[in-house]
Amino acid sequence: MINDLFAQLTDIVDGLAVWQQILALVPVGAIPFIESYLGSMLGTIVGIHPLVAVPAAVLGNLLCTFAIIALTGRARDAVTRGRGANADAAAADAPADAPADARPSGMRGKVATALDKYGVPGVCLLGPLVVASQITAPTLIALGATRRQVYVWMGISILAWGVLFGLFGNLVGGAIA
Repeated sequence: MINDLFAQLTDIVDGLAVWQQILALVPVGAIPFIESYLGSMLGTIVGIHPLVAVPAAVLGNLLCTFAIIALTGRARDAVTRGRGANADAAAADAPADAPADARPSGMRGKVATALDKYGVPGVCLLGPLVVASQITAPTLIALGATRRQVYVWMGISILAWGVLFGLFGNLVGGAIA
């Protein structure tokens, strides 16, 4: 599925004028699982110079991910603000046999385990190997990571992966030509 999407995006971007290709990489970088890394690679494969393709794809990924971090942070603040007054009532309503430190399940549980093991920097830097940054970032916020740490490390991760794959795409694009 991702391969088909990537192939279709390559066909679309390749058929545009150069200035349109550059503008097209910004929203391409905002697509989960395409993000800065495949967006940068796509741009360099279709012939856009890496010094133009990488910043365009990175910008799209940063804008989308940072907007999600801001919204998630606000939502978490609203929820935790309401918990302070209702914490005692919620504890009284909890079942007696419920574990006190129940771990999250599913994807959130995997991110929680990685967060315990690697911290925010490790999860942000290694996260794109497993799941999109647009999913990892809000999960980190929901698990209690500070917004500042998530902004900084997600920014570093998005930039690093974009540069790495932009260079790789430049090598592949040069080999194809």
